Amino acid sequence: IRAKHYATHLLHEALRETLGTHVAQKGSLVAPDRLRFDFSHTKSVSEEEIANIERLANAIILQNSPVETRLMGVEDAKEAGAMALFGEKYGDEVRVVSMGTALEGENAGKTYSMELCGGTHVRSTGEIGLVKVVGESAVASGVRRLEALTADGARAYLDEQDKTVKAIADRLKVAPRDAASRVAA
Repeated sequence: IRAKHYATHLLHEALRETLGTHVAQKGSLVAPDRLRFDFSHTKSVSEEEIANIERLANAIILQNSPVETRLMGVEDAKEAGAMALFGEKYGDEVRVVSMGTALEGENAGKTYSMELCGGTHVRSTGEIGLVKVVGESAVASGVRRLEALTADGARAYLDEQDKTVKAIADRLKVAPRDAASRVAA
């Protein structure tokens, strides 16, 4: 659960970096086997954009950087750049969770993700293991949903995809890398 919860923070920032700062969390589900992340955006997310979102999130995971948690006043947290999520009400003191170092863009070298959050978290980003987006859909007007797997679930999913491609390639009597072009032909 911790890994999936923290992956939602990574996905949120990767979505904002890829699609624009208009992206805001509209809800999420963190379950033992998967996660869902709902966000504001007016059109479907392309395969290229999903690949970039995964690349950005997984780059932060590979940093294996410590997750920092601080208690701060609400105004101090906002001044520090912490993101508050979907109109929640906060007390005088809030918990600010930050992680990773941005590797590219205008924020390169700065903290990758900093959000107000009371949820459960990993000690370091490496505990997430891997993020794999397995679905993207519309849930309401102007609201999109990503579904993703982490760690062992993501690796099992990728193993299953690999087996499927190999089985198709075997039936077509081609190398796995040539299966798609053979099917197209």
